[in-house]
Amino acid sequence: MQVQVHTDDKIQGGESLAQWIQQETVSRLSRFRDQVTRVEVFLTDEDAGKSGKNDKRCRLEARPAGRQPVTVTADADKLADAFTGAADKLVRALDHDLGRAKDHGRETIRTAE
Repeated sequence: MQVQVHTDDKIQGGESLAQWIQQETVSRLSRFRDQVTRVEVFLTDEDAGKSGKNDKRCRLEARPAGRQPVTVTADADKLADAFTGAADKLVRALDHDLGRAKDHGRETIRTAE
């Protein structure tokens, strides 16, 4: 699974932030490593450097092989909180999306004879 981290010019942290995000993403999404080919992480400061409530945003976009991308967003006061919130949402969204794909085509009691 490839992880790409994108930040706007207001986000501080550089390479150490990118490495932490990459490691956490791989760890949190490890059970999807065979289905997800790439995850893109977008970190932004919505108030352009001024402090404000829930002004840090994290958008995660996962690319499951052979399926449409799954995108989630979370806002928080701190980047780490925005990232963890978005990562939790992405795990739930992937569970739903990939679980539905796995169940598609299974025989159900409605079609069994």
